Amino acid sequence: MVKNKKIEVKGREISLYSDKLDDFISLTDIARYRDAERSDYILQNWMRNRSTIEFMGLWEQFNNPDFNSIEFDGIKNMAGSNSFSLTPKRWIEATNAIGVVSKTGRYGGTFAHRDIAFEFATWISAEFKFYLINEFQRLKEQENNRQQLDWNLQRTLAKVNYTIHTDAIKERLIPEKLTGKQISFVYASEADLLNMALFGITAADWRTENPDGKGNMRDDATLEQLVVLSNLESINAVLIRQDLNQSERLIQLNQIAITQMTSLVNNANLKKRK
Repeated sequence: MVKNKKIEVKGREISLYSDKLDDFISLTDIARYRDAERSDYILQNWMRNRSTIEFMGLWEQFNNPDFNSIEFDGIKNMAGSNSFSLTPKRWIEATNAIGVVSKTGRYGGTFAHRDIAFEFATWISAEFKFYLINEFQRLKEQENNRQQLDWNLQRTLAKVNYTIHTDAIKERLIPEKLTGKQISFVYASEADLLNMALFGITAADWRTENPDGKGNMRDDATLEQLVVLSNLESINAVLIRQDLNQSERLIQLNQIAITQMTSLVNNANLKKRK
């Protein structure tokens, strides 16, 4: 879970956060657009509707393998009666729902998956929903553009470092008077050393497994992999100048790749940028 983000919709701040690949939007903040003092009451009124319960239940059935359908049927059958009431907490506890989340603390409130949040916004105001979706899409476009910029930067850095890498190969590994084909083989061999250390596969094997792939395996790499690749190129250049043979360098580079990838994947700052 990343730190809460905010968007402004019709003069109201709406909190949201991302959990893995899903985005959750604050229903509490949306309800405040209707009545700032009674947001809980507004939310509970919406949850009393049979159509609301059916929608949330359908969402859970599609996305939640642990959804308690028996409890859901009981709640749905009671919906519409004068005495019926439903809170987010009761819904979550009774059905094991994951589409609605109650958070406590400074950034607390009731959050829901964007699909459910947009449905609630429709009930609040069609106009409000329109602006909410517009601002949400603008935020996601900004995030995607930033990720693409980061990826391009690391891809460029990897290419620059590759020059350092090839210079070390030329200096220490290529004897004099080799043919161009022989020289190319040495470069390719060292490139595949890095591929094996990081990706666990050679370029040729990758092309065999991905016949429709565009570019090469490095063009399909994640931002974290490109960061590590850039580091491996510099480290391999140092190891080459230390006269370590290829098998020894592969072992060291693979260990470094594992350590660095583990660190980057678990890095909180990188997660915030996704």
